[in-house]
Amino acid sequence: MLFIVPVFLAVVGYFIMKNLVFDLIDEVYDEGSSLLFKNKGKSVRVNLADIKNISYSVMVNPPRVTISLRHKTEFGDELSFSPPASLIPFKKNKDISDLIDRIDQARG
Repeated sequence: MLFIVPVFLAVVGYFIMKNLVFDLIDEVYDEGSSLLFKNKGKSVRVNLADIKNISYSVMVNPPRVTISLRHKTEFGDELSFSPPASLIPFKKNKDISDLIDRIDQARG
Protein backbone atom coordinates (compact mmCIF):
# COMPACT_ATOMS: atom_id res chain seq x y z
CA MET A 1 0.00 0.00 0.00
CA LEU A 2 2.95 2.31 0.69
CA PHE A 3 3.99 2.16 -2.98
CA ILE A 4 0.60 1.77 -4.66
CA VAL A 5 -0.89 5.09 -3.50
CA PRO A 6 1.97 7.33 -4.78
CA VAL A 7 2.05 5.50 -8.13
CA PHE A 8 -1.74 5.84 -8.46
CA LEU A 9 -1.56 9.58 -7.65
CA ALA A 10 1.26 10.06 -10.17
CA VAL A 11 -0.78 8.37 -12.93
CA VAL A 12 -3.90 10.41 -12.12
CA GLY A 13 -1.80 13.61 -11.99
CA TYR A 14 -0.25 12.84 -15.38
CA PHE A 15 -3.65 12.38 -17.06
CA ILE A 16 -4.99 15.60 -15.53
CA MET A 17 -1.91 17.55 -16.70
CA LYS A 18 -2.12 15.92 -20.15
CA ASN A 19 -5.69 17.16 -20.63
CA LEU A 20 -5.28 20.63 -19.06
CA VAL A 21 -1.70 21.80 -19.63
CA PHE A 22 0.40 19.69 -22.00
CA ASP A 23 -1.78 20.45 -25.06
CA LEU A 24 -1.49 24.25 -24.75
CA ILE A 25 0.17 26.19 -27.60
CA ASP A 26 3.36 28.01 -26.52
CA GLU A 27 2.74 31.40 -28.17
CA VAL A 28 -0.17 33.09 -29.97
CA TYR A 29 0.07 36.42 -31.78
CA ASP A 30 -2.86 38.50 -33.03
CA GLU A 31 -2.01 39.86 -36.49
CA GLY A 32 -5.30 41.63 -37.18
CA SER A 33 -6.93 39.41 -39.81
CA SER A 34 -5.12 36.25 -38.67
CA LEU A 35 -3.63 34.52 -35.64
CA LEU A 36 -0.06 33.18 -35.56
CA PHE A 37 0.43 30.07 -33.43
CA LYS A 38 3.96 29.01 -32.42
CA ASN A 39 4.63 25.71 -30.71
CA LYS A 40 7.93 23.84 -30.30
CA GLY A 41 9.72 25.82 -33.01
CA LYS A 42 6.95 25.47 -35.61
CA SER A 43 4.40 28.10 -36.59
CA VAL A 44 0.95 28.10 -38.19
CA ARG A 45 -1.02 31.13 -39.39
CA VAL A 46 -4.82 30.91 -39.25
CA ASN A 47 -7.14 33.44 -40.87
CA LEU A 48 -10.03 34.59 -38.68
CA ALA A 49 -12.51 33.47 -41.37
CA ASP A 50 -11.17 29.88 -41.08
CA ILE A 51 -12.18 29.64 -37.41
CA LYS A 52 -15.32 27.58 -36.86
CA ASN A 53 -15.79 28.14 -33.12
CA ILE A 54 -14.01 29.67 -30.15
CA SER A 55 -14.59 28.77 -26.52
CA TYR A 56 -13.20 30.58 -23.52
CA SER A 57 -13.10 28.87 -20.11
CA VAL A 58 -12.37 31.08 -17.13
CA MET A 59 -13.21 28.61 -14.38
CA VAL A 60 -10.22 26.33 -15.01
CA ASN A 61 -6.64 26.86 -13.98
CA PRO A 62 -4.96 27.94 -16.18
CA PRO A 63 -7.74 29.72 -18.09
CA ARG A 64 -7.90 28.41 -21.65
CA VAL A 65 -9.13 29.43 -25.06
CA THR A 66 -9.90 26.65 -27.54
CA ILE A 67 -10.24 27.49 -31.21
CA SER A 68 -11.89 24.98 -33.56
CA LEU A 69 -10.80 25.28 -37.19
CA ARG A 70 -12.54 24.47 -40.47
CA HIS A 71 -9.48 22.53 -41.67
CA LYS A 72 -6.69 20.54 -40.03
CA THR A 73 -3.32 22.21 -39.47
CA GLU A 74 0.04 20.91 -38.37
CA PHE A 75 -1.13 21.32 -34.75
CA GLY A 76 -4.55 19.75 -35.35
CA ASP A 77 -8.02 21.18 -35.89
CA GLU A 78 -8.42 22.38 -32.28
CA LEU A 79 -5.85 24.80 -30.91
CA SER A 80 -5.80 25.66 -27.20
CA PHE A 81 -3.83 28.37 -25.44
CA SER A 82 -3.85 30.21 -22.15
CA PRO A 83 -4.58 33.96 -22.36
CA PRO A 84 -2.65 36.47 -20.24
CA ALA A 85 -3.63 36.17 -16.59
CA SER A 86 -5.53 38.86 -14.73
CA LEU A 87 -4.97 39.97 -11.16
CA ILE A 88 -8.69 39.56 -10.55
CA PRO A 89 -9.59 35.86 -10.50
CA PHE A 90 -12.42 34.60 -12.75
CA LYS A 91 -12.51 37.91 -14.69
CA LYS A 92 -13.07 37.60 -18.45
CA ASN A 93 -10.24 38.82 -20.63
CA LYS A 94 -11.28 41.84 -22.72
CA ASP A 95 -8.85 40.93 -25.52
CA ILE A 96 -10.47 37.49 -25.91
CA SER A 97 -13.96 39.04 -25.96
CA ASP A 98 -12.81 41.43 -28.70
CA LEU A 99 -11.26 38.51 -30.61
CA ILE A 100 -14.56 36.60 -30.47
CA ASP A 101 -16.36 39.64 -31.92
CA ARG A 102 -13.75 40.01 -34.71
CA ILE A 103 -14.02 36.32 -35.60
CA ASP A 104 -17.80 36.67 -35.80
CA GLN A 105 -17.41 39.67 -38.14
CA ALA A 106 -14.85 37.84 -40.30
CA ARG A 107 -17.22 34.91 -40.79
CA GLY A 108 -19.96 37.28 -41.96
